[in-house]
Amino acid sequence: MMVSVMSLPLALLLIGPTASGKTACALALARDLPVEIVSVDSALVYRGMDIGTAKPSAAERMRCPHHLIDILSPEESYSAAKFCDDARRLMGEISARGRIPLLTGGTMLYFKALREGLSALPSADAGLRAGIERRACTEGWPSVHAELARLDPEAAARLAPGDAQRIQRALEIVLIAGQPLAQAQAKHETPRATHRFIPLALAPSARGELHARIAARFDQMLAAGLVDELAALRRRYRLDPDMPSMRAVGYRQAWAYLDGTLDATGLREQGIAATRQLAKRQSTWLRQFHERWPDMIKIDCLRADAADAVRTATLAQVDASTARES
Repeated sequence: MMVSVMSLPLALLLIGPTASGKTACALALARDLPVEIVSVDSALVYRGMDIGTAKPSAAERMRCPHHLIDILSPEESYSAAKFCDDARRLMGEISARGRIPLLTGGTMLYFKALREGLSALPSADAGLRAGIERRACTEGWPSVHAELARLDPEAAARLAPGDAQRIQRALEIVLIAGQPLAQAQAKHETPRATHRFIPLALAPSARGELHARIAARFDQMLAAGLVDELAALRRRYRLDPDMPSMRAVGYRQAWAYLDGTLDATGLREQGIAATRQLAKRQSTWLRQFHERWPDMIKIDCLRADAADAVRTATLAQVDASTARES
């Protein structure tokens, strides 16, 4: 029997690039709505990675229940598939408590996977991955990137020659599937609808102003002890720079600084540049979401009253959705 979308419980999606003010907006919503926040961030899952991820403070997390934060050691890995399983379970539990799931973060692939489903890509092959890593150790990742370019020029064109994680996975898929990455990704199953989504996007109207925010925030992270935080993590855990946690923006540059391959100026400059590139990729995702999700509400994250604007728009949508349901 078909289930009407209007009969499904609500879930809010608050999406935006780094430094767009997502945490402040989410906490503003928590003042008026019975929400529980589900983090949509591939770095916030790691314990001890607080400064470089701009993790909500203990005081902020006391104001509203938060989920999918501090659930893994930095030695572990997380995936879009695992996120979808965790998020759907949590959304069901939150709705069963009579509350509203508020999913917010900047890992755009996770939002896409939750709403549209995951591609039916082949599972990881440990032996093949080890072989790719051995080649990278002897020849370098640019050489592996060149091999990917020979087999799948389109996929290689989207990846930087030093983007180890994505190059490895793309080459692995191409070798296992025997077809280009885009072709393999096109095969996916649409997930069963469990909630009515109200998507909101925090989109900057001026790139330069967002860049200034990014620089100021990275400086704050350095002043707060980002390098010391990473040094402590390296003493506590058996980490290496190719682990997913250590490839996070900021930590990757801090690792190079601790190893002596970057000086303090290089750490700051490369950290800010990498964060700007991350924001650019996130903004590209947002534009694609806006095309695919015509019901998405777009709010300028640079306006002084952005949190109030998000609150007003969300309350109106919740009220309208509740009225249609009744």
